[in-house]
Formats: sequence, C-alpha cells, structure tokens
Amino acid sequence: MATDSFIRLAEVLKRTSLSRATLYRKIQDGSFPAQTKLSTRRCGWKESVLQNWCDNPINWSAESMLPPDQG
Repeated sequence: MATDSFIRLAEVLKRTSLSRATLYRKIQDGSFPAQTKLSTRRCGWKESVLQNWCDNPINWSAESMLPPDQG
C-alpha cells in the first residue's frame, strides 16, 4: 500500500520550477494547493495533491480537488 507523504518547500520548488514568490502568489490566488501545517514550524504539501497540480497546472483549482458530490 503506497503512502501519501508530505513534500517540503525545496522539493516543491524543484518539481514545479516555480520561484518561491510565484508559488506563494499562486497559493494566494487559488491556482496552487496550499500547504498543510505539520507542526509549529513545519509545513508541507501532500504528494498526491502536488502531482495533481503537476498533471494539469493551467486548469488546476482548489475546487478541482473536492469530491464530486461537494463540487
């Protein structure tokens, strides 16, 4: 059974080729998934959500991640 691990900022930037400023700007406007707070000083992105964005970066939206009965 595969686990859905959390990816840290440096790896997200590497995988997406986005700058840090662009990444946070896209989070603000809803065109990139927001990070999950893991502890007081740590956050990360679920690997499956990041992969979903990488598969379709132009048309990704937070609403696209909702289950069909909630969208």
